[in-house]
Amino acid sequence: MAELVYRPVIGAARTFFKALDLKIDTQGSEHIPKTGGAVLVSNHISYLDFIFTGLAALPQKRLVRFMAKESVFRHKVSGPLMRGMKHIPVDRKQGEDAYAHALASLRSGEIVGVFPEATISESFTLKSFKSGAARLAQEAGVPLIPMALWGTQRLWTKGRPRNFKRDHVPVTIRVGEPVEAPTDQYAGAITRRLRERVQELLEAAQRAYPVRPKDASDTWWVPAHLGGTAPTPAEVRERS
Repeated sequence: MAELVYRPVIGAARTFFKALDLKIDTQGSEHIPKTGGAVLVSNHISYLDFIFTGLAALPQKRLVRFMAKESVFRHKVSGPLMRGMKHIPVDRKQGEDAYAHALASLRSGEIVGVFPEATISESFTLKSFKSGAARLAQEAGVPLIPMALWGTQRLWTKGRPRNFKRDHVPVTIRVGEPVEAPTDQYAGAITRRLRERVQELLEAAQRAYPVRPKDASDTWWVPAHLGGTAPTPAEVRERS
């Protein structure tokens, strides 16, 4: 079936990122299968993460169908685009419908994108993972593909103004080897293994990131444990 919406949106995103002069460094895209279903799993630090996660699959000529909250599909601008790109709406009160939709997509050979933290991490560290990605991979008989993003929080994240200036912001993307999801293992054990792999990739992306904060006022995007002024996970929990 022709992708009448998805491919033009990709083109628009690439043009926009070129105008911003973003420095996108992607490694590991070869781990994304060229054919067949897979669950692509990433950390979540920005409102733009789904775009960069999708870009990581393009070298393999794959399009990713993302699971996203249902309210995005009701928006007058984003709604038609999300539906046109065949993304998967998630109503948290009726999650079984989204699960069935994602499972059918995987079984038909699609790549489904999942952010197992469920919400943006305001500390820019990994939150706990929900087990849905592992359960989907088990039931569909497909691999989990771990990946990590770094730098996207500097463009647009929760509680901060958007930065769409031509600031040459680097974005680092690391994709890891597939994590198998055998049906004879508990989904919780697979989820823990998956989270450990995403954590390793996140640390690799952070080590490879080519810039550091310019001054004390620019440390907000660096996690506290790395010397920045982002809130700690405990501080985020206290104020939520």
